[in-house]
Amino acid sequence: MPIKESTRLMRIKELLLTTCVDWIPTIALGVLIRNIAYRFIFKKQEGSVYIQDGAEFIGAHNIEIGAGTSVSRGVRIALRCAKNSMNLGSSVTLEHGVDIRSAGSDCSIEIGDRTFVGPYVCVTGPGNIKIGKDCMIAAHSAIAANNHNFADPTKKINKQGITRQGIAIGDDCWLGFGVKILDGVTIGQGSVIGAGSVVTKSIPPYSIAVGVPARVIRSRQPIEHDLTSLMAS
Repeated sequence: MPIKESTRLMRIKELLLTTCVDWIPTIALGVLIRNIAYRFIFKKQEGSVYIQDGAEFIGAHNIEIGAGTSVSRGVRIALRCAKNSMNLGSSVTLEHGVDIRSAGSDCSIEIGDRTFVGPYVCVTGPGNIKIGKDCMIAAHSAIAANNHNFADPTKKINKQGITRQGIAIGDDCWLGFGVKILDGVTIGQGSVIGAGSVVTKSIPPYSIAVGVPARVIRSRQPIEHDLTSLMAS
């Protein structure tokens, strides 16, 4: 079966199933029914998950979701190409209004175990995005793994194509309220990004970074690591 036809049929299946179960209020029965029903449209579902009414999935057949993950009302996940993929680890929390999407091909989005994604966070491809385990991402933050070309003033910007390098956020990171992460950035494990910061360059592990553009103001490296560095120097 051609890819486009197969994708279209899977989308019809998603719409039929979600229409039937989405209206059921978020009480014990509604949660139970959605927990069972969504197994038929997700690529993989491990154990029980908590999905409120009003969550929307496009391309659910490309989504893997771990046990204990919570998806709140108003969350929208849209994977519009057949080769997109998304992996939500175990005990991930997606709060109200989280918007995760990619329209490009071969885009992979991964959110690690126990990571919390706050209200109205926006995560966009088509560049690959990997968010580690045990991260906290505060409300109204944005993670955008793409950039528009605009070098030619004789052409409309939306006709000049895009670049995509991808974004990687290590384990145990905290992004404050309204942080913006731009394409090509890697944030090292254990780093803290201050509220309202715009991260345009990679941040080393265990750093505290603030500002527009964000800059490292000090390190969170364990004392033992600092002593070892001093002795080595």
